[in-house]
Amino acid sequence: MNLLELSEQEIFRRNSMEQLRQMGIEPYPAAEYATNAYSKEIKDSFKEDSEQRRSVCVAGRIMSRRIMGKASFMELQDSEGRIQIYITRDDICPGEDKALYTTVFKKLLDIGDYVGIKGFVFRTQMGEISVHAEELTILAKSLRPLPVVKMKDGVAYDGFNDPEQRYRQRYVDLVVNEGVKDLFIKRTKIFNAMRAFFNDRGYLEVDTPVLQSIPGGAAARPFITHHNALDIELYLRIANELYLKRLIVGGFEGVYEFSRNFRNEGMDRTHNPEFTVMEIYVAYKDYLWMMDFTEQLLEKICMDVHGTTKVMFAGKEIDFKAPYKRITMIDSIKENTGIDIAGMDESGLRDVCRQLGVEQDGTMGKGKLIDAIFGKKCEANYVQPTFITDYPIEMSPLTKKHRSNPCLTERFELMICGKEVANAYSELNDPVDQRIRFEDQLRLSEKGDDEAMFIDQDFLRALEYGMPPTSGMGIGMDRLVMFMTGQESIQEVLFFPQMRPEKPAKKECENDIKE
Repeated sequence: MNLLELSEQEIFRRNSMEQLRQMGIEPYPAAEYATNAYSKEIKDSFKEDSEQRRSVCVAGRIMSRRIMGKASFMELQDSEGRIQIYITRDDICPGEDKALYTTVFKKLLDIGDYVGIKGFVFRTQMGEISVHAEELTILAKSLRPLPVVKMKDGVAYDGFNDPEQRYRQRYVDLVVNEGVKDLFIKRTKIFNAMRAFFNDRGYLEVDTPVLQSIPGGAAARPFITHHNALDIELYLRIANELYLKRLIVGGFEGVYEFSRNFRNEGMDRTHNPEFTVMEIYVAYKDYLWMMDFTEQLLEKICMDVHGTTKVMFAGKEIDFKAPYKRITMIDSIKENTGIDIAGMDESGLRDVCRQLGVEQDGTMGKGKLIDAIFGKKCEANYVQPTFITDYPIEMSPLTKKHRSNPCLTERFELMICGKEVANAYSELNDPVDQRIRFEDQLRLSEKGDDEAMFIDQDFLRALEYGMPPTSGMGIGMDRLVMFMTGQESIQEVLFFPQMRPEKPAKKECENDIKE
């Protein structure tokens, strides 16, 4: 890196790094540093009347320092929180050579550096539980200054608050912004709670291909890539549904997968082109069973993570306590618009769209027209968890026909705060009917619908070997985490959300660089 591109602080830190090396101190040592305690545990377990002081070895980042002559304080941040370290010159430099304190600690260490501390736990005169340092080891030098919030007259300055910066440099966001790490810990707890719920019932976690020759299992635009060795075009999966159902054909009774899916579509506060979905398929079940199952699942997750079924989202209290409201899609449209679309043909639905001010175009068939009406006039009204059931057959090419109305399917979507979180079916296991549905999708594709499904001949062949009655469900994990943690943007619950490439910093002193 050209020094002319560095800030004054970055140059200063690089000089400090070189001075450490000249003193025989490696700023990036290779040896293990074996810690035996963490900040939170130290504070929680401290006993005032203990006869024997506790020796500890801790490590973390320096987040602040107060240098006071021969004695100083610093705040150390580890994976659990922060703890104060008390350092005296004579304790860490018991011999004649005091350079480790007077030069290294006072001049060559900076906020952001990683250090290890060996010492004992005590309470200061100000009442703060701290570690009295007896040994200090440099573990990693920070060459870039961390953004440190400064307070003046009750106002915070220099915070790391810009969303684009935070998402691009999540590693900094995690260090300096309180609560960000806890949010992602809760994300993992949500995944773990779901896994435990499935595993306790004997369902098997599996992996299926990300690279697929046919982008099946959903209506979406795929990403396309090229396989050099096979010299073929492949698609990044938009869903894993068809592969999981192949496993049910193969004899597994219950399978699930947390899959990374990719859809070449728009980005907004609830959509990211790369996202995580959990899909589960259980043989001998139907969508009515799956609704009960979903209520139990989400109630348990909420209790495991929060200790209550209630969470706050966008200023509203969401209650995941079962049971949830259930309403058919046709009844929902009737309830919210006063119009009964049951039995309407495409022409009638277009008239309804015009009447309600719902956008439409010539590529949209009956299914997409109904979906557009529901999305525009109904979705936002469902704040509490609600099952929207019995979708028209044109909207659900992989779903079994309704047992009492062949124009509908046995499908539900779970809506929360106007957004779809789960989608589930009584799975279509009739291979003849499935082929007809795929062919209907092909006609929509020829009409211009670039989200229509492909015909997957191998999946049809699998169905012809026989798939038992099965219910399947997919849950958008990123959206679920949003609702479970009260975050209104999907970017907040992804470590590294998709963003445009960062523009290179403008080079200063360009003429000097060329010379």
